[in-house]
Amino acid sequence: MRHGKKVNHLGRQTAHRKAMLANMACSLIEHKRINTTVAKAKALKQFVEPMITKSKSDTTHNRRLVFSKLRQKEAVTELFRDVAAKVGDRPGGYTRIIKLGNRLGDNADMAMIELVDYNDIYNADKKPKKTTRRSRRGGSTKAVTPPVATNEEE
Repeated sequence: MRHGKKVNHLGRQTAHRKAMLANMACSLIEHKRINTTVAKAKALKQFVEPMITKSKSDTTHNRRLVFSKLRQKEAVTELFRDVAAKVGDRPGGYTRIIKLGNRLGDNADMAMIELVDYNDIYNADKKPKKTTRRSRRGGSTKAVTPPVATNEEE
């Protein structure tokens, strides 16, 4: 039974794991996306999302709570100033994990973890799909273009 065993230890002692997650979170806040293994990305997601939620209300108490985890003043400043302004209306799910395949040297599962609101490719305004249905019965579907009106009278 694995009751009460939520934390993935990642093969590290507690102090090493906390320092590693703090460094990875600072890198994620600074660069908006990082490449790492899938296990570390999942652990980082659990680590960083509560801090992003805290950054949405800018109080001294929340800044001190986040600073005690991150340990870098510049990262805390950027989190509360830039990131919180961008994710202010989102009710959660601030990060996205995209699997990249296996690493060349040791065949580890690699992933890219990124802040959702900073990816312009996925967040581009998507055009609504056409709702017309076409039959499967063959026949030609030639598009008839209307004649173009020219302004030759002037």
